[in-house]
Amino acid sequence: MKLSVVFPSVMYREGRVGVKKLMSGIEEIGYDELDVFDHVVMGFPTKHRRAPVYDPKMPIMEAVTMLSFAAAVTEHIKLGTGVMVLPQRQIALVAKQVSSLDTLSNGRIRLGVGIGWQRSEYEALNENFRTRGRRLEEGVALLRQYWEDEHVNFSGQYYQVEEIAMEPKPPQRGAIPIWIGGTKERALKRIARIGDGWMAMTAPGDPPIQEVLPRFKDLLEENGKDPATYPMQMSLSPGAIDKDKRKRFYNDMDLLVARACELRDLGFSDTSIDCVPLFQLGFRSSDALLEQLAKIYEALAPELSD
Repeated sequence: MKLSVVFPSVMYREGRVGVKKLMSGIEEIGYDELDVFDHVVMGFPTKHRRAPVYDPKMPIMEAVTMLSFAAAVTEHIKLGTGVMVLPQRQIALVAKQVSSLDTLSNGRIRLGVGIGWQRSEYEALNENFRTRGRRLEEGVALLRQYWEDEHVNFSGQYYQVEEIAMEPKPPQRGAIPIWIGGTKERALKRIARIGDGWMAMTAPGDPPIQEVLPRFKDLLEENGKDPATYPMQMSLSPGAIDKDKRKRFYNDMDLLVARACELRDLGFSDTSIDCVPLFQLGFRSSDALLEQLAKIYEALAPELSD
């Protein structure tokens, strides 16, 4: 089972030296991948808008920029987004950014994408929130053409391209892995049909992941894919456990190991460590985070190695 770390954007406060130390330190510990989550802006609540899932003033660095910096200060760790809200961006620009990033990282990129949940963010970026699911599907197909074809031609409902070149091609070409997030029925169908992997999550009100998996495996088989080998990632989060365990989860190696082994036994090939709960527990410097991440890796790696 592969282990990734979701980089805490709040660490920008330590400047480039602290960010570099944390990124390179995560690689040195032995983690398989470094991921960056994505939001461009956050909307404050208004008379017509509910409060967002996160504090609107939560500091979030731009994902591709952060990964470009990571590519420069690391050598071999995989780099990914988890997840980029693809339909609120220009597809051609994303294709160029990710292609350039794959080139500068020597083919280390995995692109995680999703449709997002924040209407105000779409409005700020002048994109249509209501058509985001259908545009994601077209966008994924168009990305692959930009990365693979010498002559890019695409005729969709939302995107049309005629005789366009995009060079240089990335080292992975059209095989840059595109993993898709979501747990709703429509999202699961989309992932099984066009995704290279699944970035699973559970939001408040969602059924337990154990109840979602059988349906997803059926969808994979319907699309000619083997559920036993299809890549799937789930965040190493407490899940539906009591509040006391939730408070100490990332500080209790036994809980972490038990949850990771549970995900592995459910068929997940990857899991990720979210640094935000670590920060909230009091690990608020790059040195403190690295020390705790090393302890977590030392506890998990022997249990999850093939």
